[in-house]
Amino acid sequence: MALDYAQSGVNIDAGNESVDRIKNVVKQTFDSNVLTDVGSFGAMVSVDFLKQFRHPVIVQSTDSVGTKVKIASALGKYDTIGADIVAHSCNDIVVQGARPLTFLDYIAVDRVVPEQIEQMVRGVARGCKDAGMSLVGGEVAELPGVYASGEFDLVGSITGVVERDQVVDGSSIVPGDVVMGFASSGLHTNGYSLARKLFFELGGLSVSDHLPGFERSLGEVLLEPHRNYTRQVFALLDGGIEIKGMAHITGGGLSENIPRMLPRECGVEIERGSWPVLPIFT
Repeated sequence: MALDYAQSGVNIDAGNESVDRIKNVVKQTFDSNVLTDVGSFGAMVSVDFLKQFRHPVIVQSTDSVGTKVKIASALGKYDTIGADIVAHSCNDIVVQGARPLTFLDYIAVDRVVPEQIEQMVRGVARGCKDAGMSLVGGEVAELPGVYASGEFDLVGSITGVVERDQVVDGSSIVPGDVVMGFASSGLHTNGYSLARKLFFELGGLSVSDHLPGFERSLGEVLLEPHRNYTRQVFALLDGGIEIKGMAHITGGGLSENIPRMLPRECGVEIERGSWPVLPIFT
């Protein structure tokens, strides 16, 4: 008996439809340095612009949206998590002083649903445009048998650049320096395994429930987009403000992330209650 991809659970036609839906959206993020079109085997980017740097340092990072995708699935809302992974990735390299340049996304699903893929990639493209970088490539992988029905993963890889003598690495921090924080918009993409355990398993709530004092449903509150701090940080750096070290506060919280950029001889003291706590945390 002859078999084809469709009989194995992979729908090539749905994949092609997904690409057709996102082509123009992705191309809107391109700048003059992008040399390849959507669908090429590899993304080619001219690096002529690096001539403006004396000693350019490339900074790269990769991460996933994490279990926040479960909230998106429960709500059937996929248009914000694409921007989430862009923001998260930007923040990871901005803390080292790097300006975002290019982004690649990877979506793995049990079954391609073109409308869902389009929503996710539109979010990625929107995040890239807001950050001033190009979405140069991506992949949608249909993997039946690897992911259970309705499951998916959204991953991003980012590349940025910083002048070598402008790298922010925390090495010049000394006792007496001051810690300053940017306010978050919620849980971002961090700690959703814990949040899901608390709200849904132990609390017995659903994404459609409303907590006291919240106008939006719990699911909508938990889908609050991850804030991108690129423009805020560079407004300070470009304005001549000296920043000695930065930390992106991800799943490990303050106590795990701040020490990653502190010199060995330094600790940090943070006064609880010195900033307004968002209601979702309380």
